[in-house]
Amino acid sequence: MRTVWTMGFVAAAALSFCLPDFIVFRFTQAVIWSIALAGLVILCGVSGQFSFAQAALFGIGGYSAAILSAHTPLSVYGGLLLAPVLGFAAGYGLGRVAGSHSLWTQALVTYAFAIAFPQLLRWRPIAQWTGGVQGLYLDFPAPPFEGLSGDRWNFLMALGLLAAGLWLARNLIDGRAGRAMRAARDHDLAAAAQGVRVTQVRAAASGVAGAYIAVAGCLSAWQFGFVGPTGYNFALSVQMLFGLVVGGMHSLAGAVLGGLFLQFFPDVTAGLGKGLSALLYAVLLIVAMIAMPTGVAGALARLAVVLGLRRP
Repeated sequence: MRTVWTMGFVAAAALSFCLPDFIVFRFTQAVIWSIALAGLVILCGVSGQFSFAQAALFGIGGYSAAILSAHTPLSVYGGLLLAPVLGFAAGYGLGRVAGSHSLWTQALVTYAFAIAFPQLLRWRPIAQWTGGVQGLYLDFPAPPFEGLSGDRWNFLMALGLLAAGLWLARNLIDGRAGRAMRAARDHDLAAAAQGVRVTQVRAAASGVAGAYIAVAGCLSAWQFGFVGPTGYNFALSVQMLFGLVVGGMHSLAGAVLGGLFLQFFPDVTAGLGKGLSALLYAVLLIVAMIAMPTGVAGALARLAVVLGLRRP
């Protein structure tokens, strides 16, 4: 499987040189979605938590890159170092507050954070840094090689970060930390009796997820060249959850499939009926979740077992 994944990433990188910049731009956004959803796989699928805070964490990554670019002489690439640190800190803090409580409490705490974040960006004492209601513009990092377009460089950079992120996530899930997360997910009291520090494990999972989502937000800010409070609303959190459920929350492959779904599925519904795209999107989404409760990745895994390509 490692060979298959490696070949897939190499093929995607090579294919980007054969496609026009507009198509590469769209696939870049799909890769960015996939990075964010990989963090949610760790948070929701592996550790069994629930969150509405992903829009705020996404915004933390975007604003870290924008503020660094607009108000400091540091390299714009510093955003890729600052974003995961701030995302981890915010996610870890949320995990410490809500991780020891029920899913309902986690939903309410993270919902409050997601609702408060856009208001915080408009807060007058810090508006000079965040740009207030007008937001901030930022320049895209210049490609390091002559003749390489900005869209293609952003795609290659995002693809490399996705590959590294999936590799790190797989090692985390298969290691001791992943086993502790699954134990806390399946039965917190039994896990605590075995010496697992449930609150700390859940907070660490929330922090790792925050780092992934913040990196995705940084890349998205570079791609669009703008950050503003209205871009990080509650609907963005729900949209990511849709992608997670449809792709498959228990599989890192589901994160990739979910990213492609979030980027390209609206095009399918838009072509089916003018003026009814939102309704068709909702209906098809409900049908997909009912027909594939474990997501597209789970359905493909079951199909592989039926065909004898994979062990049960």
